[in-house]
Amino acid sequence: MRRRLPALAATATALALLLTGCSGEGDGRDADGTIRLSFQSLAWQKESVDANKQLVREWNAAHPDIQVDYVQGSWDNVHDQLLTSFEGGEAPDIIHDASDDLADFAYGGYLADLRDLLPDRLTRDIPRQSWETTTFDGGVYGVPFLQEPKVLIANTKILASSGVRIPTPEKPWSWPEFRQVSEKLTTKGAYGVAWPLKEPVSVTLNLGLSAGGQLFHRGADGKVTIRSDAGDRIMPGTVRDQVNSDHSAARSALGMGGSDTLPGFFGGKYAMVPLGFSYRQQVVEQAPEGFGWTVLPAPAGSGGLAQGVSPQTLSVAEDSPHKEEAAQFIDFLLRPANMVRLAKGDWMLPTGTEALADPALHTEENGWATGTALARALRPAPAQSVRGYPEWKDKVATPALQEYYSGAIGTEELRKRLVDDGNRVLARYQR
Repeated sequence: MRRRLPALAATATALALLLTGCSGEGDGRDADGTIRLSFQSLAWQKESVDANKQLVREWNAAHPDIQVDYVQGSWDNVHDQLLTSFEGGEAPDIIHDASDDLADFAYGGYLADLRDLLPDRLTRDIPRQSWETTTFDGGVYGVPFLQEPKVLIANTKILASSGVRIPTPEKPWSWPEFRQVSEKLTTKGAYGVAWPLKEPVSVTLNLGLSAGGQLFHRGADGKVTIRSDAGDRIMPGTVRDQVNSDHSAARSALGMGGSDTLPGFFGGKYAMVPLGFSYRQQVVEQAPEGFGWTVLPAPAGSGGLAQGVSPQTLSVAEDSPHKEEAAQFIDFLLRPANMVRLAKGDWMLPTGTEALADPALHTEENGWATGTALARALRPAPAQSVRGYPEWKDKVATPALQEYYSGAIGTEELRKRLVDDGNRVLARYQR
């Protein structure tokens, strides 16, 4: 999942790249022959930044002939910043990004195919469905290493007083039951749920998998078309009904980001908020003393607990003169114990099987156990490798879904815009 740093980080990133040197400059060696690699990290939370910098220090201490320079990047501008650096021959050797941002870079020849660079240990440790998020035309252009499911963060006091059944990963709420529970949790002055849908597309697609939704379908000829089936309408239809018919979901939250809902949640205005797993850190840091909260699984449908995710990734620039050494650093960074450190620093889940089994990630405290129980149901986001998806998302899907959730348009108009207008967008990328 992408996170945000202040806008000042963009300037800091550009300056850091100039100061540290990048893959396009010379042969990437110091005057004494030391190989020098640049690692652009998008870590932003203090714990995560500290963990990344400490691992870089540990690598450098153990590898005097291969030194890594830490470069701070920003989720806010990473796509444009990387595109500029690729085209200018100044890309970092090791690149931190998200899998849903890799397709254009992979097809454009900017990223190295990692199949012959990665050790078998790392390849085996990460499940096949995670590798699918970074595989394009048979090549592997990133190592997926951190991921997070959407969960329901709920007020335990309100749950207890309502008498509703508490869901578990083994027996989650169905979408109809979730709608009923939200109504039961709604009282005068308080809503059962707040959906922060300022950016509605990924939430809609990823949670739609649980109801059998897919929306994007790849044919035998390799071309992708958009189709809206019954399963695609369950999740968005539930949210629309909660907002406009049941009045169990706060209309004001539709324009919010996840963090914007937390003050209302702490104040008892919302009983539940669907958020990314990493938001637990903000809850721990910001909740009033004595505030009781818990982590619940998102609703399930015909697809079970399936959710789409776009893992955080580590890639190597195609122009890097030291691809093998860059891959060695990635292998070090993602050893199981180190992957656990990175996951805890970001309050996310590791993709690695061995790291995910670490007891530290299975405690009941702060909902870790619920999150790890959901890991096996995580799947590649539906539009993971679809060229043209960014344009469809920004120009077609985002405004259409915002209007749909607010009640301004109905189901048929939403289908027309997502499908008909969307297929016209994709067709331009698939000629």
